[in-house]
Amino acid sequence: MKVAVLGAGAMGSLFGGLLAEAGNPVTLIDIWKEHVDTINTKGLKIEETKGVKIVKDVKATTDPSQVDPVELLIVFVKSTVTEVALESVKSIVGDNTTIITLQNGLGNIEKIEKVVGKGRVIPGVTSHGSTLLGPGHIRHAGQGDTYLGEIDGRITKRLNRIAEVFNRAGIKCRVETDILSLIWSKLIINVGINALTAITGLKNGDIVKYPEAEEILEQAVEEAVRVAQSRGIKLQYDDPVAHTKEVCRLTAQNRSSMLQDVLNRRKTEIEMINGIVVREGEKAAIPTPVNRVLTNLVVTMQKTYDLRQKAE
Repeated sequence: MKVAVLGAGAMGSLFGGLLAEAGNPVTLIDIWKEHVDTINTKGLKIEETKGVKIVKDVKATTDPSQVDPVELLIVFVKSTVTEVALESVKSIVGDNTTIITLQNGLGNIEKIEKVVGKGRVIPGVTSHGSTLLGPGHIRHAGQGDTYLGEIDGRITKRLNRIAEVFNRAGIKCRVETDILSLIWSKLIINVGINALTAITGLKNGDIVKYPEAEEILEQAVEEAVRVAQSRGIKLQYDDPVAHTKEVCRLTAQNRSSMLQDVLNRRKTEIEMINGIVVREGEKAAIPTPVNRVLTNLVVTMQKTYDLRQKAE
């Protein structure tokens, strides 16, 4: 299957590398020229628990116009740039191109459809972990299942075919009839962890060590659950608060992606995580004061990176 990956960060490089290694023609598309050049000249270096491998069959480019239309486009860019990034690669979206989004947060489906139209998008979630160590160099930090599903819940030929391609590449993939349930279930975990870690600078596991932070986690998650229930979403776990705390413990030494963004003075995905809980809550007349405060604090931090850097 001819594949392009939009956004060759840690996760995009991982999926692209594994698919290329399995024999699929893959092109990674990214704006980081040094990363792209390193992949093209030296291959993609992937560190795994069992050793290190170099994937030389994967191609990379900063210029989407050099890529012919593909059968599958996998979107891994930050949700903050989804529309702009999709506009830049419209030339590779042909009549038979399927687009998969494995991005964080909610709203990416709608952003992609706004650019390419309805009926092309298959959303999904993944539990794989990957870290970008440098140009052309990633660490495959954790294995996990990947779930894909049509928005309307149908099991289609294209869905089964893509899942088969993923499985052959060692990306354990399951077809799901209620993918929105999985997306919301992942979102709620991020709601409880990401903004809190970004604001406090704590690692995931430290949140549950401090009662004050733990209480905020509980309240943020409970608000998000009420919003999900108002939409008829059935979550994948019985006790969302307990599950989120368990994720904190299981990933105790991790710095969340949002904390990493703040530390590197980058724009975060707060609007698509806690922020979207606020907006969906407003539609359903459900108060979300804790998520509103978390959102406003992170947004304020983003707007004042330069001011706070001068103060330091």
